[in-house]
Amino acid sequence: MQIIDFIHDLTWAETPSDLKHMAARCLLDLCGTLVAGSATELSRIARDTAAAVYGGDEATLLLDERRASAPGAALANGMTIDAMDVHDGFRPSKGHAGVNVFPAALAMGEAVGWRGKDLLTALAVGYEVALRAGVALHRTARDYHTSGAWGALGAAAVTARALGLDATRTRHALGIAEYHGPRSPMMRCIDHPTMLKDGSGWGSMVGVLAGRLAAKDFTGAPALTVESDDVAAEWADLGQTWLMRDLYFKPHACCRWAQPAVEGVLSLAAEHHLASADIAKIVVHTFEAATHLTVARPADTEQAQYSLPYPVAAALAGGDGRLDPEQMTVPRIFDEATLRLADRVTMAVDESLEARFPAEALARITIYSADGSRFESGICSARGDPDDPLSDAELTDKFNRLAGAHLAAERVSALREACWGCAELDDVRRLIALLGPPPR
Repeated sequence: MQIIDFIHDLTWAETPSDLKHMAARCLLDLCGTLVAGSATELSRIARDTAAAVYGGDEATLLLDERRASAPGAALANGMTIDAMDVHDGFRPSKGHAGVNVFPAALAMGEAVGWRGKDLLTALAVGYEVALRAGVALHRTARDYHTSGAWGALGAAAVTARALGLDATRTRHALGIAEYHGPRSPMMRCIDHPTMLKDGSGWGSMVGVLAGRLAAKDFTGAPALTVESDDVAAEWADLGQTWLMRDLYFKPHACCRWAQPAVEGVLSLAAEHHLASADIAKIVVHTFEAATHLTVARPADTEQAQYSLPYPVAAALAGGDGRLDPEQMTVPRIFDEATLRLADRVTMAVDESLEARFPAEALARITIYSADGSRFESGICSARGDPDDPLSDAELTDKFNRLAGAHLAAERVSALREACWGCAELDDVRRLIALLGPPPR
């Protein structure tokens, strides 16, 4: 199927049933992450700036209720989701599609009056375009760029669909989005964690603006990650093979690269009945990129999320095997007992695991106890990968924890039901009404 036909012609009825369910899973997970992210300083700054700079009355700044233009809402809402690193991702593209696509789809859906099934179909379209663009860009570019670089094409696709652009204007929208997508250096934010994060708010905004510009006959084609002969294989089975089936969902609120280590340490500690006080040293053997997550004593939530030693220690210190946003934010990140344990975590590159990255993100753990004992794990992966997925019940429990920390129980319940039942909504504004008012 040609990409432009795919963008405009896919219907809800034609969408495979498992993809319909996956779209609802993504919606639920993104909404939970949005609620958690809204409590951060990053989100507050983004929303205040969008309200001041991107004025308008097209779309809602979520968990805020102020209004902005659709591009401004996509920017702020994308940054709010990106503020808490606990949303879905895709291993081959080394990043996240939903955080780019969902804010654009919701802003445009609000602007044009989509039904719930229109939103979900747009999500399926946007994810598929973004994921394929991401694989294509990573294969043809030497630099490791943020998700916004290719997520912008997914946001442009849903915008073109919402605006009903013709084939020529849709082609230009994709070209504009690719050219202006934030091809920012991902490892900079890994090595020096700040609010820059994964560029996804910018990717969402660029995609919406690309569609708007193309609608006015601004030109930008071709998008080389779509049209180049070098990437033809990435698009050949569009509409037949769905990359969205291979998304992962995160159980823990930290960088995905740290999560195999978190799982391995929790498993070893449970197997050998080890408490934090019993541990003299933890060595994490993993792939090279994960060893850049070095901050053991974070000064803020960004440093806590882009760390490996801290989430390993925080997960152990929590005692329940969970690593939720509250453990990654002030004041919990300053707990001295947790920080002392984080100081005892070291990392080493394992060349055999490096060879398997990025197709797989793996770690193996060695724990040295205070009495001189040594405990070794096997090779550990992160839960939530396609071969070890989170069940609907687990994803719902995660949503309840993320949203329940900030919203009243009745609102959590209503939002959860609206996500699972989105296909039955006659207007996406019913979902937005639950995401509009600020948390308590």
